[in-house]
Amino acid sequence: MLQSKIVLVDTTATIDATVMAAAAEALNVQIARDVAPFWNVGATVSYGPDPNSIPQGMWPVLIVDTLPDNEGGYHQTRQNQPYALVLNTPGSDEWTIDASHETIEMLVDPYGSRLQASAAIALVGGQIVDGAGKLEYLVEACDPCEANELAYAIDGIMVSDFITPSFYDLGVTPNARYSFTGAVTAPRQILPGGYITWVDPQSDLLTQIVWLDATGPQLRTLDATLPTMSLREFVESRTHLMVRRSRAGATDEALQARRDNRASLEAAARIRARRYYR
Repeated sequence: MLQSKIVLVDTTATIDATVMAAAAEALNVQIARDVAPFWNVGATVSYGPDPNSIPQGMWPVLIVDTLPDNEGGYHQTRQNQPYALVLNTPGSDEWTIDASHETIEMLVDPYGSRLQASAAIALVGGQIVDGAGKLEYLVEACDPCEANELAYAIDGIMVSDFITPSFYDLGVTPNARYSFTGAVTAPRQILPGGYITWVDPQSDLLTQIVWLDATGPQLRTLDATLPTMSLREFVESRTHLMVRRSRAGATDEALQARRDNRASLEAAARIRARRYYR
């Protein structure tokens, strides 16, 4: 299996280098320990301190301070190579969840148009239920469970939950795991704050169920014809910021707890470093 190489780069010059390095290491742990056993992907993640230098062969995840309304997190170069933009909101460290999200989705579907057939779903009386026939779902490994409150921590860095391949099973299987944290408990289940996108092979319509607020799941048709760009880039251009704006941010108490945790880990690391210098 070829190893992909991801480089995490801060273009805003506002994030401490130790936090960037810690985030890269947390993503390495998440990919090797959590993602790879389910999705059979492999990658290394490095911290790139110079935003003006992206080494050859690396897919960048760029931390930015603005993101245009018509753009999502996923992009491709003119050579169809993937990269991601992650918005950093001042005063928040939620960007690490988005960086994890984009990294996982790049590894699972680097070129943004992977479809997986499974049993259809429908929206009936405000509830998501099984429908007739099959649909072809866009494989976006974090979108059904992307709400910030579903994230989990690795060494003080918050990372995104993600679905497993069992998410596309036709029915519930005993002992199956549908998302890494277990928050998703059945195939094709969408949690508050998440969404799912599919192509109906009979109509060729690109359609979503999104669950953004207390009104519950909503059905959206994105376009009458399929786009010429990758499906994921098209979907995110019309969904990414809408979903992101609906998220509940972390409380001040949660943010402070994360900072205290990282400070404790950093203090321990400095003490440990003294053992190697005399």
